[in-house]
Amino acid sequence: MKTLGLIPARGGSKGIPGKNIRPLGGKPLLQYTFEAATNSKLLNKVILSSDDEEIIEIAKQLELEVPFKRPINLAEDSSSSLEVVQHALNYYLKQGINFDAVCLLQPTTPFRKAGFIDECILKFKDGNFDSLVSVRKVPKEYNPHWVFEENQGALKIATGEKEIISRRQDLPKAYHRDGAIYLTKTEVLLNENSLFGKNIGFVDTSAYPYINIDTREDWKRAEEILDNKS
Repeated sequence: MKTLGLIPARGGSKGIPGKNIRPLGGKPLLQYTFEAATNSKLLNKVILSSDDEEIIEIAKQLELEVPFKRPINLAEDSSSSLEVVQHALNYYLKQGINFDAVCLLQPTTPFRKAGFIDECILKFKDGNFDSLVSVRKVPKEYNPHWVFEENQGALKIATGEKEIISRRQDLPKAYHRDGAIYLTKTEVLLNENSLFGKNIGFVDTSAYPYINIDTREDWKRAEEILDNKS
């Protein structure tokens, strides 16, 4: 299976200006993800997709391949990850280069255990999934069967059930995406116009340190995780 590793890093972050290249523990944030990707034995190519000249320059200093500059219309707040991945695939298709799958690696989730990417690729391949994502367990109190949605001034159970599951022990396991990895077949990305498809595999990362950096509080937490590691 030929897999493209894609690191998306646009400029213009509002919560933390310059987030993707801001130093964390003495190195640019995106370097953590680049190092994890280059340690993979199963990624056939690793590239950066960015619209920002400063990010591109730092990536090149790290020897991270930057084959193109991402169009501005794909670097807006409203731009989707799917569009970014499709743009990269179409860039290579025009050159006659095909990939069976894309591994999307967000730099805002910098802490991945050694061998994590290859573990995910092997499970993705062996399970013949449309896609595979990394997830973490949802705490029982936030389980979707215990979550309510507003419904015309009243509340309804978010899952659509008429009766709530009363016992904690009877709640099914629930997970949320942690952003560390998205693996998707090319045919699903291009032909189904989907980042997930119908058959979604997963790897549970609940046992490992985690942060998905979006706010200044998240950044402080990332620094704390690094301090604890050292």
